Amino acid sequence: MVNQLLLTLLCMSAVSSAQSDKPVIQLRLGGEKRKHYEGRVEVFYNGEWGTVCDDDFSISAAQVVCRELGFMDAVSWAPSAKFGRGEGRIWLDNVHCTGAEKSLAQCESNGFGVSDCKHSEDVGVVCAQKRIPGFKFIRNQAVSGEGMTVQVEEVRIRATYSHRKRIPITEGFVEVKDGGKWRQICNEEWTEMNSRVVCGMYGFPDEKTFNVRPYKLLAKRRKKNYWGFSVNCTGNEADLSDCKLGKEIQLKGNNTCRWGMPAVVSCIPGRAFAPSVSMGFRKAYRMEQPLVRLRGGAMIGEGRVEVLKNGEWGTVCDDNWDIRAATVVCRELGFGSAKEALTGGRMGQGVGAVHMNEVLCSGFEKSLTECYFNRDSVGCSHEEDAAVRCNVPAMGFHSRLRLSGGRNPYEGRVEVLAERNGSLVWGSVCSDSWGTMEAVVVCRQLGLGFASHAFQETWYWEGDSSADAVLMSGVRCSGTELTLDQCLHHGRHVSCPKGGGRFAAGVSCTQTAPDLVLSAQVVEQTTYLEDRPMYALQCAHEERCLSSTADKADPSSYRRLLRFSSQIQNNGLSDFRPRASPQSWVWHECHRHYHSMEVFTHYDLLSLNGTKVAEGHKASFCLEDTHCDEGIQKRYECANFGSQGITVGCWDTYRHDIDCQWIDITDVKPGDYILQVVINPNYEVAESDFTNNIMKCRTRYDGHRIWTYNCHIGGTLSSDVEDTFPGLLTNQLSHR
Repeated sequence: MVNQLLLTLLCMSAVSSAQSDKPVIQLRLGGEKRKHYEGRVEVFYNGEWGTVCDDDFSISAAQVVCRELGFMDAVSWAPSAKFGRGEGRIWLDNVHCTGAEKSLAQCESNGFGVSDCKHSEDVGVVCAQKRIPGFKFIRNQAVSGEGMTVQVEEVRIRATYSHRKRIPITEGFVEVKDGGKWRQICNEEWTEMNSRVVCGMYGFPDEKTFNVRPYKLLAKRRKKNYWGFSVNCTGNEADLSDCKLGKEIQLKGNNTCRWGMPAVVSCIPGRAFAPSVSMGFRKAYRMEQPLVRLRGGAMIGEGRVEVLKNGEWGTVCDDNWDIRAATVVCRELGFGSAKEALTGGRMGQGVGAVHMNEVLCSGFEKSLTECYFNRDSVGCSHEEDAAVRCNVPAMGFHSRLRLSGGRNPYEGRVEVLAERNGSLVWGSVCSDSWGTMEAVVVCRQLGLGFASHAFQETWYWEGDSSADAVLMSGVRCSGTELTLDQCLHHGRHVSCPKGGGRFAAGVSCTQTAPDLVLSAQVVEQTTYLEDRPMYALQCAHEERCLSSTADKADPSSYRRLLRFSSQIQNNGLSDFRPRASPQSWVWHECHRHYHSMEVFTHYDLLSLNGTKVAEGHKASFCLEDTHCDEGIQKRYECANFGSQGITVGCWDTYRHDIDCQWIDITDVKPGDYILQVVINPNYEVAESDFTNNIMKCRTRYDGHRIWTYNCHIGGTLSSDVEDTFPGLLTNQLSHR
């Protein structure tokens, strides 16, 4: 019995010894990142940084790596040097983890430095964004060397009491959460570059100087709890976790940071977030023609990156697109650093040219156009359009609005927080004139993505009974506002004849949306004139496709028709589906099928100053997939009362030779005009981008022949060029 006990103790001792003998390592994520919580796995061992080979690597090993770095979990791992090839030694190969290990060093492998791999096999991981609560960073003295990155649970700007009510908070002490406790950073080694990175994380494009005196006085009175390290940022990092760890601070109670004080940052907000009371901010930002813009994103500070070249907007190819280039875009547009650099047309596909490829930025450029790039975009298609998600300031928008009674968090009755009789109360919104544009603003304000539907009746959603009273009415939005209260509305004098309750406004939101774009090239190539006798236009006349003068025209007379084809493609991320249910679709004798949208396009001929010279008409459509990009299956067809819509990557073509695919110009005099086509003009179906729903062409008519030229989509040219096309910039097309 004694021998058996001794044997057990010896075995336990051997296991304990084996575990303690495991080498001590430190980890970091390096390489060509697109977000700060991903990258090439790099290991510091024996005084040298090296990489890990992808042979036998698994999601269990990725989980060990991510948890060792303070993240809650791993999302995925990537072989074959996805984040670029590393340098130096390949420390680990044939790594086998169960997922329960505390460190990658505890996983089975060939041993440190034993590998037959090349750096083309360097492994990378994508970690979950959320940090482990209470995670404490420990720098192992055995491996303390250059290149360690900052690994803390959270970072914040702690405003002084007098600044706490300001929105957004732009100034305060920098604090990091380590081991579950908030700690200050000693400013003895603090630099402007460190401040620039912290400001970027909080949605601000840059830092500025500030009055240090009140902070010194405050620091003397406050109890301090310093973090044990300094921080060393170069200034082009997107997140503090990408910065290198500085020297260790000796924690000596009140004598810690003896020659300094807690670090403070003061940030400059972008134009969209600058306090309106401060004229200084507005003077700092002159409204000039921007060279870069974002399109197709649901939230402010996200979207497909587009650049202006020779008066024409085009996209950026995603080859080599990384978080450094994305951060240049974000800062240029008045946001902070980039949260994520997106590839593969993740914010929808653009139109026109691809202007930039293989972009390489240092991170300090004032504009993306200053970065190195390859002008040759051969091989790049709009399927590779680059996009960004930027850090934006916390404005507290979502606290003043809520959805109530829905089946899920993405739908419900809209309820607003407003002051009544000296106290803040929740109430509903009048649904008079409530439509898609208002729903767009609500979904954006709540961070719920794109609008899916706007509802003028919400009796099927049981909202909060204490919020039945109507607190907001007459709401009219353009769709660009950040909050509902920025839209036009009646103010304190609410007027809602039909009342709230079942008639309160509601919305449903979605993460993806369609984006319809008309081919300007097809219109330009297919335009021609036809003189057609009235007796052959009987069906079209009944459907109101002719000018009103046709009502009194002789049956043997002719109408002059400006004909063209319409090819409408869905470049978005979800199918375009009609709002009306099949039971309400209308049979059209001319086309011999059902139309699911009574007003799908407007066709008009305008004078050069924008007034209508031909009556045009509102064309109804049956929506179907006429053709699709390679590899995409058709889903919608008009025949046999089929499902209607336009699939992502497909287009619906209405040929020039079918009824109503024209403008009646019988009464138009010779001259120069503008041909205008507008898709989804009443915003009946929500889209990710309405600016590209309008197309205009210059047109010259000599009384016998017609020339159509310079056809282009709204928003594809610079404002200087589009000045000659009224309405293109504002897209004020319909009055609901």
